[in-house]
Amino acid sequence: MIHHTDKAEHLSPAGRTLLDRRRFLTSSASALGSIALTNLLGLDGLLAASTPGITIDPARPYAPRRTHFPAKAKNVVVIFCAGAVSQLETWDYKPELIQWDDKPLPGGPAVTFQGPAGNLARPQYAFRQRGLTGKWVSDMIPYLAELTDDLAFVHSLTSKSNTHGPAENFLSTGFVLDGFPSLGAWTTYALGSESQELPAYVAIPDPRGVPQNGSNNWGPGFLPAAFQGTTMSSKEPVRHLVAPGISSAQDRAARTALQRMNARHLAQHPGDGKLAARIASYELAARMQLSVPEINDLSSEPAHILKLYGADDVANPDKAAFARNCILARRLIERGVRFVQLFNGAYASGGKLNWDGHNALKEQYDIHAPIMDQPAAALIRDLRQRGLLQDTLVVWCTEFGRMPFFQKGAKGRDHNPDGFTCWLTGAGVRPGVSHGETDPLGQRAVKDVHPLYDFNATILHLLGLDHEKLTFEHNGIQRRLTNVEGHVIHEVLA
Repeated sequence: MIHHTDKAEHLSPAGRTLLDRRRFLTSSASALGSIALTNLLGLDGLLAASTPGITIDPARPYAPRRTHFPAKAKNVVVIFCAGAVSQLETWDYKPELIQWDDKPLPGGPAVTFQGPAGNLARPQYAFRQRGLTGKWVSDMIPYLAELTDDLAFVHSLTSKSNTHGPAENFLSTGFVLDGFPSLGAWTTYALGSESQELPAYVAIPDPRGVPQNGSNNWGPGFLPAAFQGTTMSSKEPVRHLVAPGISSAQDRAARTALQRMNARHLAQHPGDGKLAARIASYELAARMQLSVPEINDLSSEPAHILKLYGADDVANPDKAAFARNCILARRLIERGVRFVQLFNGAYASGGKLNWDGHNALKEQYDIHAPIMDQPAAALIRDLRQRGLLQDTLVVWCTEFGRMPFFQKGAKGRDHNPDGFTCWLTGAGVRPGVSHGETDPLGQRAVKDVHPLYDFNATILHLLGLDHEKLTFEHNGIQRRLTNVEGHVIHEVLA
């Protein structure tokens, strides 16, 4: 009878080593320890960057970085209209709705997101042809309508959710769930910033409140925390920026002493990336103590600029406040901030504070449109007259659209993720383009249909970034803004 141990005697020394149980268990334990160590180093950000070609210096996380290919745009301003603006009252003219006004939709849904569907409803504002392109645009937005020839419209966008929070997530992060990086975080992670005195990414909430999904719209998700958007507004500068209860001289002295101690400690531990990142964060905060108060002080803006934006409109304080936020956005772009996200509309409020027009759409849009229209149009004009629009991409977006019929018993439209409009203008954008179509009643995208993945892929492309190559490993998966989908919409590119 031959025992198992006798088999090993007939093998080579290498074979006996492989079959030695003690050696096998020792090697397995060492391998598991190495895996654990690698995981811990990765969590601490002490391994090489997860994205090929992107190396983040913890001491200079916002240092400018190279693009994948030559970029058309250096900076981005996103005008995010929270609450879901109706495409049928703004950019997507459907004369058939006038003919079918107050008639039932043949074969239409009996129930939609918030209840029973009513009859079809004509556009609540008159449309007219604009500019050299002759595109039909609503009278609801007369200032932006004057810029029609400069805009590139995508009329056939779709979302994956008809609920505000998840739909805001999908537009901002590419996922309906929480916890994923925002477009601005991806951009600043990839490119850094030209400004070292201000955050690379600034989010400016509406003066009336934050959007439905709050900071998820400008969060870093699983990217390093340095790439989260910093909230700021003309009314409220960055919170906790100034140390309370001590003089500026005492604050400077304390920071100088802290800087010396940090530098000494870093010299003793040159490989401590987390310490270098913290020092960089503190140093940026110190620089912001000087730069933020100055950039928030609009007293240096001439009267004709305040008038251009409507910031002097005492009769409409909400409009004046949003106008000041638009001026702040321009000032941030002037100083090299990479990504500015400007919100128009706040949280769920029955449509009183945002564009969620379920019950009294015309009445509520009569309030919201003047707040948004003149300031947003002035921002584009001001960027152009200062020579900034040639390097700045301006994006107007909303999380989904509206149905062509009213809700039963109401004078408003329900949520519609199956076909809506967003637009681009500025650096690298082909002006005067209307791409894609919804059906004759404006309910569903039917030609050149584009999920929001495509819209975000196009924004990254204009910044010189390949959306398929901009990835970050998280939980063993190479994640990206566009998930596993997305195509650049070349028809809107110059």
